[in-house]
Amino acid sequence: MKIAQIQMKVYPDKEKNLKEVEMYLENMKEENPDVVVLPEMFNCPYDKTLFEEYSEEEGGKTWSKLSELAEKYSIYLFAGSIPEKVDSGEVYNTSYIFDRKGNQIGKHRKVHLFDIDIEGGQTFIESETLTPGKDLTVVDTEFGKIGLMICYDIRFPEWSRLLSLKGAKVIIVPGAFNMTTGPAHWEISFRVRALDNQVFTVGTAPAQDKEASYTSYGNSILVSPWGKIIDRMSFEDGYIINDIDLREVEEVRKQLPLLKHRRTDLYEIKEK
Repeated sequence: MKIAQIQMKVYPDKEKNLKEVEMYLENMKEENPDVVVLPEMFNCPYDKTLFEEYSEEEGGKTWSKLSELAEKYSIYLFAGSIPEKVDSGEVYNTSYIFDRKGNQIGKHRKVHLFDIDIEGGQTFIESETLTPGKDLTVVDTEFGKIGLMICYDIRFPEWSRLLSLKGAKVIIVPGAFNMTTGPAHWEISFRVRALDNQVFTVGTAPAQDKEASYTSYGNSILVSPWGKIIDRMSFEDGYIINDIDLREVEEVRKQLPLLKHRRTDLYEIKEK
């Protein structure tokens, strides 16, 4: 499976962001990627005051363009995330997944909201404007099952474990760690989740923009089931494309059968 990760700069202009996505897909078409992953909030500045303003219903203008691009370039498009508004007025941080014909085959609403206040660092309260999702997301592709999380979801090992138990051999994570959490936790999060679950992990972030109200760490990353970094970007905009062999998942699990050796009979806190 050939997987492309687009680390794009996010502009205040939604139309410009969509044109950027198409530009990248056009530039990489000769390399024939099978799967393309966009960053978290790729069409909206990562600013909680803007989420509602930029939000769209499923099937809206951004959704339609993404579907069109997936079909045009015959790719599986894991479309980062955008603010999704529902009829009741709630807004979700939502990632849509399209197949090679432009059909939506799944979507993930960010389950764990980023409510943090780090002394001397970043403060961000997503729950002031966003509603948490509740569904586990695994989709079937011609290559096998792929799981999807969004950013802060990766910090909760129970969630990625459920994805692997549901058959995911790849876990894709559009994310936007910041300049406090990124240097400290980005790499280790993707390596540990890959190692724990013996899957490929794919972290795709926006490029760094020091003029933005929220500065992304960038550093889009691809990790093997052995916990080895296959590829990694820095802060700049651009893309990376890598071939991965999903048979490596079974090979690693055969050599080091962590999932088979779990003691689920003991993993419960019991009252004495």
